[in-house]
Amino acid sequence: MLIDFFYTLRAAKLPVSVKEFLTLLEALQAGVVDGSVDDFYYLARATLVKDEAHYDKFDRAFGAYFKGVELLTDFTREVPLDWLRKTLELELTPEQKAAIEKLGWDELMETLKKRFEEQNERHEGGSRWIGTGGTSPFGAWGHNPQGVRIGQDKGRNRNAVKVWDQRAYQDYDDARELGTRTIKVALRRLRRFAREGAAEELDLDATIHGTAANAGLLDIRMVPERHNRVKVLLLMDVGGTMDEHVHRVEELFSAAKSEFKHLEFYYFHNCVYDFVWKNNRRRYSEKTPTWDLIRTYNKDYKLVFVGDATMSPYEILQPGGSVEYNNEEPGAEWLRRLTEAFPRFAWINPEPQGVWAYRQSISIVQQLMNQRMFPLTLSGLEGAMRLLSK
Repeated sequence: MLIDFFYTLRAAKLPVSVKEFLTLLEALQAGVVDGSVDDFYYLARATLVKDEAHYDKFDRAFGAYFKGVELLTDFTREVPLDWLRKTLELELTPEQKAAIEKLGWDELMETLKKRFEEQNERHEGGSRWIGTGGTSPFGAWGHNPQGVRIGQDKGRNRNAVKVWDQRAYQDYDDARELGTRTIKVALRRLRRFAREGAAEELDLDATIHGTAANAGLLDIRMVPERHNRVKVLLLMDVGGTMDEHVHRVEELFSAAKSEFKHLEFYYFHNCVYDFVWKNNRRRYSEKTPTWDLIRTYNKDYKLVFVGDATMSPYEILQPGGSVEYNNEEPGAEWLRRLTEAFPRFAWINPEPQGVWAYRQSISIVQQLMNQRMFPLTLSGLEGAMRLLSK
């Protein structure tokens, strides 16, 4: 089994040597880990990957090979990988999909706990157990209007209210070459310069007018040096449905880094909760409490969210609704605190504006943002910059 894993890593262009692979096997024989997927992941990464730059490649290769997941909950049981193996693709008519019953949040979580206690074998194509290819709200590769996705490599219908996979996100590239300068031009509307300090720059227009008014005698006029005073706090959604918008968000991020001298940025996933992070590879070990943002940065910072706001409404409104962990307070409460702390704020949405009305979560975020949501288009960016500059 692990021989194929080794070749999968090599196929993913990872510089894994036979000696490192033998070290991994020796560690397994010595019982360094207890057999859980999560422990094996960290052991394999520690023994096989020599450079952090290869972590993302390793994560993708690991997920592609095992296609399984250890639940990131307090439940004592693990979901066997065989339960989540994809062997069929469910196809339902629109009428059949409409007939599937939704469970409320509390009932959904309570039912999932019961399934962990009761289930002891693989199920496929059913409507009750954790499995694949059915209409159960728990598992992978099936269909349910409101369920918990477990062990599926990516979303398909965007109906899951919680996703129990430990996923790796990649940082946005702030050095990406822009295909156009128009994004920079749109962002430049926010830049305000103040005349401060000693007179160090030639004021060409005033010099020309002064010389003309002085009958041709040279009248040199100087002005203080220009300083870029605008401050921006940028919070960017990453991973999940945002993977579809990586290129455009990287263009925006690169332009913002170029245009704003005082730019602070952090990442979040779907909705902001009690912590954000700077580096996606270390988002669990190097968290920044959201309260620290509120306490560290003054009200003169312009707060800009970038995200598609596409998620389960529970992720915004419900404690414990995050797909990443069990948040004690709903995301809506943190959005309220941030917008109160930074009165000049806006939300940039890369999703086409035509679909906004059809996604409940987008409508909820729009309300929380006091309708200060703009599309990631040139006109949308200009509108957001105009609002933030008031």
